[in-house]
Amino acid sequence: MPSDSQPSEPPLPNIRVLAQYAKSVSFDSKDGVQAAGLPSQPNIELGIDVGATAVQGGPHTYETNIKLMARAHVQDETIFEIELVYAGIFDVSGAPEAHVEPILMIECPRLLFPFARRVIADITREGGFPPLLIDPVDFAGLYNEQVNQASS
Repeated sequence: MPSDSQPSEPPLPNIRVLAQYAKSVSFDSKDGVQAAGLPSQPNIELGIDVGATAVQGGPHTYETNIKLMARAHVQDETIFEIELVYAGIFDVSGAPEAHVEPILMIECPRLLFPFARRVIADITREGGFPPLLIDPVDFAGLYNEQVNQASS
């Protein structure tokens, strides 16, 4: 017979995407047609940054953004550079205060990433290059690295 004195599990946090959008986009390139005839495959440098802030709209409303930067180059010659800040407005309710930051920095970027990845691929393709398909990102590892750097 089950006991009624067992503690109940806390409710799971509820994460709702209220909006998502390209906050800023920048694409600079050398002529795509000329770049297609390069003697070698360009090197791609990638950078990523994640940020989150509280916004007006409710006590549990936040904006999380992913900043993706990429530079394609052959030796010292830049072929193209792209920078995208892709953001989402999220309602995060039912989470203990200590869990809100990891949700905003890990789970929310996971929800946004496929859309940001597609914007990058579309812009590079429309710029006359093969689409730049960014590999999936380990947002938990990125967050843990940021926490470790802040504590050292």
